Amino acid sequence: MSARAQTGRAVILGGQTGLVGRPLTQTLAAAGYAVLPTTRSQLDPFDADAVARALASFEATHLFNTVAYTAVDAAEDDRDEAYRVNGDLPGRLARVCRDAGTLLVHLSTDFVFDGTANRPYVEDDAVNPQSVYGASKLAGEQAIADSGLTDFQILRTAWLYGPGKKNFVATMLGLAKDREELRVVADQIGSPTYTVDLAGWMAELAGTAARGIFHAVGSGQASWCELAAAAVAAAGLPCRVTPIASAEYPQKAARPPYSVLDNRKLAAAIGRLPRPWDATVREYVYEQMQSSI
Repeated sequence: MSARAQTGRAVILGGQTGLVGRPLTQTLAAAGYAVLPTTRSQLDPFDADAVARALASFEATHLFNTVAYTAVDAAEDDRDEAYRVNGDLPGRLARVCRDAGTLLVHLSTDFVFDGTANRPYVEDDAVNPQSVYGASKLAGEQAIADSGLTDFQILRTAWLYGPGKKNFVATMLGLAKDREELRVVADQIGSPTYTVDLAGWMAELAGTAARGIFHAVGSGQASWCELAAAAVAAAGLPCRVTPIASAEYPQKAARPPYSVLDNRKLAAAIGRLPRPWDATVREYVYEQMQSSI
């Protein structure tokens, strides 16, 4: 079953401005959903009564939460806010959805893992976050599970890039235009993910009876250096991309050295494997180049 087989009425928290929320709003509308995208100023996601009223008045069948605290390094010094947004909010939303009979679709992260695996992580693998960001996102997963809501989908995703917002690929391209060399970490391996594709998987998954936790990332794996090099090559820029060790680019928050996610559960639910990450990088770069002409 796909989203074309079953659609509904969706409230999308962060749907007007978010890196995922904006393409998700467009994708759901194209799939036949009635959509109500919001910003925090329009609908305070922490106001449970206001969220409940919005779900009731819109007759929502789905609540998509794309609101998150994503500043990984800042979270180390801003623990309370990271936990408020990433840990407490999902539990509040889950309780609202439980009472309203609404499906909750929520995004989590590869940072719930410690990066010591020797194969792509599956959904049931042991979690062991190494940063405040990862721990706060795991707390959000657990809050949903503890809420009594059974009608939920949690999609763990990673290394996002896409139109409309700051992201790693866009940053690398901006730097590559003015530099002869980029030195990029090569000993962290993950799953680059195009937000337009992620929005499509979310829409399709939400139209199925599948519930629980899903890994939702681009197929394949790459280092940050390989991702940057692929983007620079797609843009036709002469900048060299040189691999470096994480120790040469110290960051406050610990990153998992290997956080590749296994997509097979998602693929079984939506009936297809996600596209390879390198194909989506080229698509994103070409579209960004066309939009700047």
